[in-house]
Amino acid sequence: MSEKRSMQYAEILSKLIQVETVSSRESKDITKFLGFHEVLRETYPKLFEVAEVENFDGSLLLKWKGTDSTLKPIMLMNHHDVVEASGEWTQPAFSGAIADGKVWGRGTLDTKGGLAMMLQAAEELIKDGVTPKRDTYFVTACTEEIGGKDAAVMSRVLQERNLEFFMVLDEGGMILYDPIGGADGTFAMIGVGEKGYVDLKFIAKSNGGHASAPGKNTPLVRLGKFMAEAEKAECFDVYMSDTVKEMLSRFSPTMSGIMKTACSNVNTFKPVLKKVMPMISPAGAAMLRTTLAFTMSKGSDGANVIPQEAWVVGNMRFSHHQGKKSSVDAITALAKKYDIETEIIDDGIESGITDYNGEAFKFIEKAVNSIFPEYKPVPYIMNAATDSRYFCKICDSCLRFVPFKINKQQLDSVHGIDENVDVETLAPAVDFYKYIIKEA
Repeated sequence: MSEKRSMQYAEILSKLIQVETVSSRESKDITKFLGFHEVLRETYPKLFEVAEVENFDGSLLLKWKGTDSTLKPIMLMNHHDVVEASGEWTQPAFSGAIADGKVWGRGTLDTKGGLAMMLQAAEELIKDGVTPKRDTYFVTACTEEIGGKDAAVMSRVLQERNLEFFMVLDEGGMILYDPIGGADGTFAMIGVGEKGYVDLKFIAKSNGGHASAPGKNTPLVRLGKFMAEAEKAECFDVYMSDTVKEMLSRFSPTMSGIMKTACSNVNTFKPVLKKVMPMISPAGAAMLRTTLAFTMSKGSDGANVIPQEAWVVGNMRFSHHQGKKSSVDAITALAKKYDIETEIIDDGIESGITDYNGEAFKFIEKAVNSIFPEYKPVPYIMNAATDSRYFCKICDSCLRFVPFKINKQQLDSVHGIDENVDVETLAPAVDFYKYIIKEA
């Protein structure tokens, strides 16, 4: 029966993948997103019939009224815009092909897959005559991949309505084997927060000149030296938060050797773990400090011209313990050492952290234990950004988890090539969202 359900859900997801919804900062045309909305209406007619539906410039906010207005509402989120799909794919990126036990295509994991299963859960509950106790909001935006403008607007509108939510559940962690290296087990990784996001431009100037007679420390050379030192990240504070400690503690029963000992006694071995985690994986290092990735650059327009001005752009994900101002100040001081100016080009937004001992997290734990009893729930801090960061002003418990079991290839396919999701993981995901809606 589960196989039959999962194949039914696979066909639904395939249909959604076939609607190309790549978002772009350069285009204001929302025609394709409105077309996608029509597919959603056709696929989930009962939900769109009972819910109050609002369109925010291509992004949707649905409210399914519950039976008890005294309870705080919940919000379930998954965006429907996707990134471009370049490169050679095993199956065409927007084919929605169902092959080899998987649904293939851009958005299967990020995050039309989660959206489809979340709305399917509501559709089936309505068919069964179920009405939730709490008002249940569904949010799906078309600007998540380009900065989250629409989520910011929706958050402001909900603030103006004086709404406060019990829980927001967005995309984020999934069910993974050995998430950081050394944990010999499969875990439901639940994001309790995400690092802040700032884009910075580093500018080096000179008088320029002909490349045949270069001077010392030209703009590109200074930028190169700066980037090499910045990559060491020594200007950023290393700190092990309570969330990271809890994460390692929950991993420890599946570990062996010194890692098992250290993670079982985090406070005692904290100095060792601070050094070891960056060696285990880049993700492990990123959980302990602010990171800066250089993503764009420009020098002169001629191969034989020393630029009067050259620049690089760095994408900073600042830690909660150091914060935005201190992180930006630290890298600005390092840039100044090489006579480089720093300019903030995207000020970003900060995210709160949900208490893993709080009621909302424990409720998600209970849902995981009910639907996926073999997988241990684990809190962690996300390095990536989600739309949920905009809703921290109306909810103290913004959590990030999609109930899909995925492997390393699938994890790497997000924003990469050959994005896909296993057919067999779809039915349990629907059951998980049903549990959330019914039991919240």
